[in-house]
Amino acid sequence: MSTTYHERRGQIETYFDRTAAEAWARLTSDAPVSGIRATVRAGRDRMRGTLLSWLPADMLGMRLLDAGCGTGALAVEAALRGAQVVAIDLSPTLVQLAGERQPREAIALAGGQIDFRSGDMLDPALGEFDYVVGMDSLIHYQAADAVKVLSGLSQRSRRAVLFSYAPSSPALQLMQAVGKLFPRGNRSPWIVPVRRDKLDRLMATDTELVAWRGARTERIASGFYTSQALELVRA
Repeated sequence: MSTTYHERRGQIETYFDRTAAEAWARLTSDAPVSGIRATVRAGRDRMRGTLLSWLPADMLGMRLLDAGCGTGALAVEAALRGAQVVAIDLSPTLVQLAGERQPREAIALAGGQIDFRSGDMLDPALGEFDYVVGMDSLIHYQAADAVKVLSGLSQRSRRAVLFSYAPSSPALQLMQAVGKLFPRGNRSPWIVPVRRDKLDRLMATDTELVAWRGARTERIASGFYTSQALELVRA
């Protein structure tokens, strides 16, 4: 991977594990939040619901990689469908919280399981999966780096890779400009908007992704949250 990828990955780890761990834990709970954060929470809930709707209702015996699991909400829903989930994130703090929040008994009754880990979602030791899901885990990377991540994840998926990216739009550019007004210590790592045509061009030239094609897609816009879901399936 490129130098820019490793630099950005370090920034993301620092932000979510130290700077914003408490705020992120609150955002992903049912605790009251500010109006802006409420729109982000609602958008993330809709995005998670969209990606889950693209997965089978019965996942008993299937393996799923939740790449960038955060506090584990998507991993839990997949496990409640019977999936064997490996949920990995750069932030040990969020992974620990995810493990504490999981409804162990309900998951066990459903035949599912979650293996929460802190580390690199591209680690080949994680094995192969039926599905790989990366919800908002690529939105802070440059397009070329994000595609390299997708290339690596595709090598471990038998059926589909579901992910989201930040679609380039005037509204998102405005939100970024507003974000620059906040003190640097309170900012999250920059979201990198990507045009779909650029994403398609980069994927078309990747030796692994040429065997895949874009299928379902849906944009979720909720206040300060805008993200585009895309499904990759084998061509």
